[in-house]
Amino acid sequence: MGARDSDRGQRAADQLGAGFVQLDVTDDASVGAAAETVGELDVLVNNAGISGGRVSPTEATAEDMRTVYETNVFGAVRVLHAFIPLLEKSEAPIGVNVSSGVGSLGLSADPEGPWGDANYPVYASSKAALNMLTIRYAAAFPTMRINSVDPGFTATDFNQHRGTQNVEEGAAVINRYALITSDGPTGGFFDRKRR
Repeated sequence: MGARDSDRGQRAADQLGAGFVQLDVTDDASVGAAAETVGELDVLVNNAGISGGRVSPTEATAEDMRTVYETNVFGAVRVLHAFIPLLEKSEAPIGVNVSSGVGSLGLSADPEGPWGDANYPVYASSKAALNMLTIRYAAAFPTMRINSVDPGFTATDFNQHRGTQNVEEGAAVINRYALITSDGPTGGFFDRKRR
């Protein structure tokens, strides 16, 4: 498992009985070193993300967008670029991009939908971009299963533990798509309800 903060990442890996590799998705050298360290890979989960705060359309600046996109979009591209050669060696390669319902154009455009009032374009547009990257990478690598998943409003440090579900509930959809078989879907957007 990779994490930007070595101390926190190592503690989390120890709790899970996993190996740890330092990985800062905003740094090319860190991502490259992590890929070299890992060496072999069957499943890649892109989970790095920052919110950028609840910035309204009238407050959002280009710099706000750059900061969030550096992690949520460019970080995902860095990681995919570095790790896809490892996935290509796998017999059943899988990529899971952790997204959000606010990045779904359909859900966000529905005034009656769950995200109609969540007008925070910085974070939402970064997740919409991630969803498009998922579609394009899935098309480019048809032997891989690459999907976007929305874990839902999960109580984590990301939202100051305001989420309405626990980590295990949020991780369920990530685990489901990390374990799909080679005949499973690819290029899709899924949450706990939409399969």
